[in-house]
Amino acid sequence: MAKKKEVTVEEKLRALYDLQLIDSRIDEINSVSGELPLEVEDLEDEIAGLNTRLSNYAEDVANLDTDINNKKLLIEESKGLMKKYEEQQKKVRNNREFDSITKEIEYQELEIQLAEKRIGEYTVRIEQKNEIINATKEKLAKQNEHLKHKKAELDGILKETEKEQKMLVAKSTEFSAAIDEHLLSAYKRIRTKVKNGLAVVSIERGASGGSFFTIPPQVQVEIATRKKITIDEYSGRILVDADLAKEEKEKIDALIS
Repeated sequence: MAKKKEVTVEEKLRALYDLQLIDSRIDEINSVSGELPLEVEDLEDEIAGLNTRLSNYAEDVANLDTDINNKKLLIEESKGLMKKYEEQQKKVRNNREFDSITKEIEYQELEIQLAEKRIGEYTVRIEQKNEIINATKEKLAKQNEHLKHKKAELDGILKETEKEQKMLVAKSTEFSAAIDEHLLSAYKRIRTKVKNGLAVVSIERGASGGSFFTIPPQVQVEIATRKKITIDEYSGRILVDADLAKEEKEKIDALIS
């Protein structure tokens, strides 16, 4: 059986930097849409809330309409009773019966007055609810239009970058498979902790990329030999020399162009 070829440290560094370049490009594409996905989500939530509010207002108006109809029925019922009592009054045999029926008539008159008062109150409340409904509908129409534009903007960005992003994600998976598990795990862990997701950086002007802390000349020489994985003690990033970084960048640029 043929012996499996041992991967050199330099090959590991190149694979890591390639993966970093690809993942950074994916990050860049994702950042193009910026806050748009969140804005779309917030608008959708707001619109759902407005629709729920409209539904509740419509239910309130329907209930008030029912209350008004019930009061109108009560008024008709009271009027019917009054007519009946007035007929009975004509046939009374004594004052006590007359007074008793008069009280019933007066009670029905009060019932009618109270029902009419309630109808007036319910009508005012319906008018107020309808004003709120109209204002809510205007706001809903405005937010729906806003959402339409935001979605079109986001869809345009996603459509423009979809093909490249799919290719990059596939390449990221492919390059990840070429890196041993322990090193890949360290790379991913560093990416989550550092600014801009840069876990692997090159030395620029004697310092690690994005850092102001100078790397001692002896360490720079060691990094240039590509014999071991070097971690920047200040930023926690994996370091590669500038020449390797340039070579790999040209390779990846050609790959994704």
